[in-house]
Amino acid sequence: MHHSGGRNPALTEALGYLREGDSLVVTKLDRLGRSVRNLKQVADELQQRGVGLKALSQGIDTTTPGGRLFFHMLAAIAEFEHDLIVERTHDGLAAARARGRKGGPKFKMTPTKIRQARAMYDEGGHTVQEIADTFGVSRPTIYRHLAEHVERA
Repeated sequence: MHHSGGRNPALTEALGYLREGDSLVVTKLDRLGRSVRNLKQVADELQQRGVGLKALSQGIDTTTPGGRLFFHMLAAIAEFEHDLIVERTHDGLAAARARGRKGGPKFKMTPTKIRQARAMYDEGGHTVQEIADTFGVSRPTIYRHLAEHVERA
């Protein structure tokens, strides 16, 4: 028997038996899906077929308004989490591209550049962020070189 998306074969078989008006009863929701998104797909499929879903240990029953509400909230949270991950990935890629445009890896601080950065810092007229921008590196990189300077001094 073909089961979709690596679904548990026993679950696929159970889903085959269920008729409208039936309820699928599980001990815990995590028996149904590997992720909230996955779980939501199963729940939606059941709902379309007029089949209830009950999770005993969580006291959830989609045949009741409260149970349905819980599921909608769960789905909304899953959606939100997915969007956050996508957003973070985009932000990370954008940051990586920005670093790339400054040329080469972040740590391309030659001894000459390090001396210049320390001089700028010691003069006191520049913030660490300005110094970092000047050399196209991150603030932590500048701090690290300044700290090494202090340790040696």
